[in-house]
Amino acid sequence: MDFGTALQELKSGNKVARDGWNGRGMFVRLVPGAEQAAEFNAPAAWFNPYFTIRNVDGSLSTWVPSVNDALADDWATVAG
Repeated sequence: MDFGTALQELKSGNKVARDGWNGRGMFVRLVPGAEQAAEFNAPAAWFNPYFTIRNVDGSLSTWVPSVNDALADDWATVAG
């Protein structure tokens, strides 16, 4: 699928990944906006939605699609 369709999958709560990525188990998901508070020792603040990627080592990072990602047609929905 293309990135436009992948984005719709993300907005529906699904995980997506590219077949062309080298690492096994990698995927992207959309984290919805939410109010965050105490862990920053500050008044509550609203966090806007953002993407995370699961890296090969299992860690999570924020993610921004590259031009290659946005133009790719090898996106797929990830089960689970």
